[in-house]
Amino acid sequence: MKKIVATILALSMIFASAPAVFAAPIKIGISIWSSTDTLGSECKRIIDAAAKALGIETQWVDQAHISEQVTASAETLALAGCDGIIICNSASAEMGSVIKTCDENEVYVAQFFRVIDKDANPDEYKQASESKYYVGAVHESEFDNGRNLVLILASQKGCRKIGLEGWEPGDATFLGRWAGYKAGVEAWNSLHPDDKVVLLDPQYGRTTTDTGRATAEAIIDANPDIDALIVAGGGGDTLLGAIAAIEAKGLTVKIAVVSTDFLPDLDAKLKSGAMAAESGGHYADPFFAFLMVYNAVRGKYATKTDGFYDMVFPYMYVASPEDYAKYAEFFTGNALPYNEDEIKALADMSYDELAAACAKLSVEDAAARHSK
Repeated sequence: MKKIVATILALSMIFASAPAVFAAPIKIGISIWSSTDTLGSECKRIIDAAAKALGIETQWVDQAHISEQVTASAETLALAGCDGIIICNSASAEMGSVIKTCDENEVYVAQFFRVIDKDANPDEYKQASESKYYVGAVHESEFDNGRNLVLILASQKGCRKIGLEGWEPGDATFLGRWAGYKAGVEAWNSLHPDDKVVLLDPQYGRTTTDTGRATAEAIIDANPDIDALIVAGGGGDTLLGAIAAIEAKGLTVKIAVVSTDFLPDLDAKLKSGAMAAESGGHYADPFFAFLMVYNAVRGKYATKTDGFYDMVFPYMYVASPEDYAKYAEFFTGNALPYNEDEIKALADMSYDELAAACAKLSVEDAAARHSK
């Protein structure tokens, strides 16, 4: 009996002296519309790099921006033992259920490519502000993005009648971009009353190549005199379908196409005239949300019950093959804007330092760090 007791005591001392051996790694879940389409696969590439550098376990759920799947994804990831979640929801109203799930399961959550609008969704905004587990949001200025793309079409490409293809009615990001498109039109028309731009009401192409193509065909058939088409986003596949529709109708170059979400062959599309301009480069957006949640889980970023972290990520714009070549060197193929040592350094920054690094990210920033 003494030997048994001694053995038990010895084992307990061994276990107690080396807790790190048995400690589970931090686990972060990623709820995304698609981890395999053009934009989603780039998001996965940089998050996988971050997870490897920091020793974080990940679990992915693709939810196709379908509301019931978005809300269910939070439940799935919470039940899977995630310490935190980053999520790209569709409508802001979905966040009410997501935050409730995270509060109940004590799981930290941050949004990427999205933020809850205080005026449009006051209940969800209040809930997010008061939640101990809602960390915050990383997003772009969609209004500025939309405005800039319309002004590129009007001033640089000479377009005057613009079709608009969204992906999901009521999507928070699309609504922000649409407001920017309209503001760009208003700004141009106020300065050029005798040379006005017309923006058509949006039609919705969902998030697949087939639906994107069918919607573009319908827009063109109903408005054969358009000289531009904005494909607002949706992950990239919607844009590929729209480009295919335009090519099939023999209207490449005649219809200037702009979009948000860089394609993997954007340089070729710009050279051929299939694309006139693009905003994007923002696949690092979820990377910063990932680091925010990571730091909340390990207690480095204190969460608030009267507000949340709000990080704005900059868009990059390309309107020529030369523009894209500069971007491609540091952001595409096997290249990432941050290497392993830089990822580790970013993960140890304060929130203010991380937000400053996020706002600074650009082709010039990456070149300055990696061309030495």
